[in-house]
Amino acid sequence: MGRPTLPVGTAGEIRVYSVRGSFKARCLVRDYDGQVRHVERTARSESKAKARLREAIRDRHQLDADAEITSETRLSEAVRIWLVDLRAEVKAGEKSPGTADLYETTARRVFEGLGELRVREVTVGRIDRFLAATATYHGPVSAKRAKTVLSGVLGLAARHDAIRTNPVRDTARIKHGEKKSAVALDLGEVYDLRVKLAADQRAHDWDLLDFVDMMLATGKRIGENSAITWDAVDLDAGTVEIKGTVIRVKGEGLRIKWKPKTRAGYRKLRLPTWAVEMLRRRQAEAVPNEWNVVFTSPTGLLRDPSNTQADLRDVFTRLGYPWVTSHVFRKTAATLLDEAGVTARKIADQLGQSQVSVTQDFYLGRKIASEDAARVLEIIGRPDAAALLHADEDHVQRDHGG
Repeated sequence: MGRPTLPVGTAGEIRVYSVRGSFKARCLVRDYDGQVRHVERTARSESKAKARLREAIRDRHQLDADAEITSETRLSEAVRIWLVDLRAEVKAGEKSPGTADLYETTARRVFEGLGELRVREVTVGRIDRFLAATATYHGPVSAKRAKTVLSGVLGLAARHDAIRTNPVRDTARIKHGEKKSAVALDLGEVYDLRVKLAADQRAHDWDLLDFVDMMLATGKRIGENSAITWDAVDLDAGTVEIKGTVIRVKGEGLRIKWKPKTRAGYRKLRLPTWAVEMLRRRQAEAVPNEWNVVFTSPTGLLRDPSNTQADLRDVFTRLGYPWVTSHVFRKTAATLLDEAGVTARKIADQLGQSQVSVTQDFYLGRKIASEDAARVLEIIGRPDAAALLHADEDHVQRDHGG
């Protein structure tokens, strides 16, 4: 098996050699153009040689934010400068570390396809052909990400007056093919799955039943569910505030990101009574943790959304629901609300989505997302509530102009 390829922007193991009374520290560095190069520094002691080499590696990738991009700059170098700006935005809390990791991965594909071109040579036609090939061999999602990276890079080049306009703006729209309809559990499946989860020992060992119930009760994303803290829960009022999400940062591990992707991410949700009862029970049994989160991992640490997704997949497959993911619970909550006549705006507020319409997005208040939502989702924890829901259906229709 060959040696693993270094990730872009990283260095390999430092080796030190004794050379005529001094020490030479040397390692391989993979630059942002994808090339692997030797970097070395010499000093009179081994420790100083290593320190100088580490400084050289650091400085190698700390480009001046005002580095000039001209029409003769290679696209790979322009991408490198853009990535420096991107990392600065992450450090300032303006971009998610996960987003930066994704764009850095995408940038490698741009290096391979267009990196040797001068900025002036990156035309609409060349970009179109590159994106078409990316869509063919890697899928439309990868092509769309590559287009986003190129738009950012060439937008920066335009601001440096290297080009007059951003050519990405005139490229063809990337086709995603026919969209699949949303998959959701029907009410009978919800009841069946909850009963099977309650009887499954592994689901209990991994603390999945309450975790799933909270997603069904709110329509939250799995990362948001993992980040709920007890100070965000008001059991007397029956509400929970969504203020963050659990993410994994490369080189740091798991942490709670308190800034949501959009302003719609911050929201307060009314809980069904059965969810409030579940939280009261958990609070009475809770073991303190340093993050004050409601749902820790089975070992008492922050709950990793990716690991939890894998645990859910394992359990659901054994219970006869291999197609169910955490996202299905969001779709299920949305479908139940839609079928009960709750407006699209209120459903979007419940799910933390901003895009329903520009007017609604900028002019409607965002306090408790929807009183109707908790009333409708009451049916999940109380099968007997179905009759109450249907008896009150006229009330919903009156509220929403039906």
